[in-house]
Amino acid sequence: MITADFHVHSNFSSDGKAPMEDIINQGIKLGLKTLCFTDHMDYDYPKIYKYPFVLDVENYVEELRAMKEKYESEIEILMGIELGFQPHVIDQMNNLINSYPFDFVIGSVHVVDQMDPYYPDYWKDKSEEEGILRCFKTIKRNCEDFQGFNVCGHIDYIVRYAPGNKIKYREYSYPYYADVLDEILKTIIDNGKGIEANTSGYKYGFGHPHPKTEILKRYKELGGEIITIGSDAHIPEHLCYDFNRIEQLLKSIGFRYYTIFKEGKPIMQSL
Repeated sequence: MITADFHVHSNFSSDGKAPMEDIINQGIKLGLKTLCFTDHMDYDYPKIYKYPFVLDVENYVEELRAMKEKYESEIEILMGIELGFQPHVIDQMNNLINSYPFDFVIGSVHVVDQMDPYYPDYWKDKSEEEGILRCFKTIKRNCEDFQGFNVCGHIDYIVRYAPGNKIKYREYSYPYYADVLDEILKTIIDNGKGIEANTSGYKYGFGHPHPKTEILKRYKELGGEIITIGSDAHIPEHLCYDFNRIEQLLKSIGFRYYTIFKEGKPIMQSL
């Protein structure tokens, strides 16, 4: 049984909708034992877009400490962060994680070549396959160059915003990208890192988590063991989204454990 949500956003994220306390109370209601906030920090996020995705780290840490103390008898609150991978901000990312006692760090690609694939400008001079492949290659490079993360976030998140999926969510061709995805997974495993099973894919109507089932299977085949579970919730109602469904999927693949992190160290939990 999954009793920890390790990808959660409060209103400290630019796209977050709810105060920490509202999310915590929902976690208690759902019977969670552990809740790890992972609010966004994307250094040098393109200024042409709506949200800055810059985290007020001092106040974030202060609020987390207050919530941890207030609710310590009801739920364990952990301090995480979702760092936006970009190759030219590695020094800033390293400085941040070395300056604060984060329990957990997600490394995610939200920006590719100084463009966010959420917006049409990323896709205007690329085919769908070219845009997705470019993102996967960027993830590979970042996983090679930056070692300050614990898990790589929502590896195939970009498919949400591919032009075809703007109209109707549909499958993307896993075999077309299998080589670069294998390279990503091998790099992650070789460096002692992990991936997440992000259930927001279900929420967005894909019928699979991020990453999709074939990638989760391949990760297991290659020897991957570290896997966290996260809803990627931005409102309390999405906390623990389809956790029963992801639990059954992971068991069917052969996973018997999922992972939580405390003080940067992985701890295996039975599914």
